[in-house]
Amino acid sequence: MRSVLDVLVEDAETAEARGEARGEARGEARGEARGEARGQVEGRQCALARVLRARFGEVADTCRTRIEAVDDADRLDRGLELAVTADSLAAFLRAWD
Repeated sequence: MRSVLDVLVEDAETAEARGEARGEARGEARGEARGEARGQVEGRQCALARVLRARFGEVADTCRTRIEAVDDADRLDRGLELAVTADSLAAFLRAWD
């Protein structure tokens, strides 16, 4: 026959295991969301550099470094819009500041 203490210990262990599983699931979901957001930013950074290169020729390392430093998707989207309408790379850089 199981004692009350055995039952309580078993219940506590079960609850702990459930809590750990929920915590792991939450952590995985957060990690996936962060990874997805980072991937979207990197895609926009790459697209912006490609549009600038297609329109204005080779893009200087300093310009690429500025693009890579931006981690705000909205700002990168604004940069893409400017890149397709700017008259020159210098005009793009002035407008994007």
